Amino acid sequence: MNISGKKVLVTGADGFIGSHLVERLLAEGCQVKAFVYYNSFNRWGWLDTLPVHIISQIEIFTGDIRDPNGVRQAIKGCDVVFHLAALIAIPFSYHSPDSYVDTNVKGTLNVLQAAKDYNVEKTLVTSTSEVYGTALYVPIDEKHPRQGQSPYSATKIGADAMADSFYRSFNLPVTIVRPFNTYGPRQSARAVIPTIISQLLSEKNEIKLGALQPTRDLVFVKDTAEGFVQIAKTDNTNGQEINISTQQEISIGNLAQKLINIINPQATIISDDVRLRPEKSEVERLLGNNEKLFGLTGWKPYTSIDEGLAQTIEWFRNPDHLKQYKADIYNV
Repeated sequence: MNISGKKVLVTGADGFIGSHLVERLLAEGCQVKAFVYYNSFNRWGWLDTLPVHIISQIEIFTGDIRDPNGVRQAIKGCDVVFHLAALIAIPFSYHSPDSYVDTNVKGTLNVLQAAKDYNVEKTLVTSTSEVYGTALYVPIDEKHPRQGQSPYSATKIGADAMADSFYRSFNLPVTIVRPFNTYGPRQSARAVIPTIISQLLSEKNEIKLGALQPTRDLVFVKDTAEGFVQIAKTDNTNGQEINISTQQEISIGNLAQKLINIINPQATIISDDVRLRPEKSEVERLLGNNEKLFGLTGWKPYTSIDEGLAQTIEWFRNPDHLKQYKADIYNV
């Protein structure tokens, strides 16, 4: 599919990956409609930080993914839908699981229903590597069993199953896109890399972290956005579940030490029990298999971990960016 000139909707466009995807789709020549979460201040999340000449090219739609009427209004007239809106913080899902069901499962259902009714040409539903839980084998391919080790991951498993059911039941042209641990500029404060960088740049010599032994497959955000675009442009991805991963892993402890060495070699790591997940909920190992994505689209990660971290640190060094992160508290 040639998506240049197509009317595309990005839900969750005000968020981390969503805002980068909006930029990438504009560069592709798409007519972008950005679904952002309604608030009384009319704030558009990270889109507010983009240059005026970029914002002027975006059609903003404010709404709530949990509201089927608003979702239908947003999708009407669109050719392609990139559905990224979700609640994603794992610790918060322990405390408010109902809101995760409403947003992640019912919100996805709203998108699928509207996409079916309006004959959308292609819908991409965003999954997460958390649906796999702790690796039973590596690298984790798309056939790996699903393990709902947190309310968050359980709701994403449900959303994925809903998307698959619409493909099978209604022949909806839908693809489940499954990024592994995306990082980079604009990432939310609850993620580990912003947690470490914001503490280090706040001149702290003790970095508070939870478990250090889990490993993660880290994908730079621009590579993740490129993966979405390539999947959308490839015709034989309908009905597929597709990982976006680097097929490399690093432990949280080694990642933290790498960042310490770059920013403040005097800093040390201390364990903070509040940041530890329940033992059976912690995902110990994530290492993704990206062969399916490469075979279908030719995508591969272009940004090394060192390059990606350098760009991320540089972004955080901007005082206007850093001040949005509360390094003194545990962001759930």
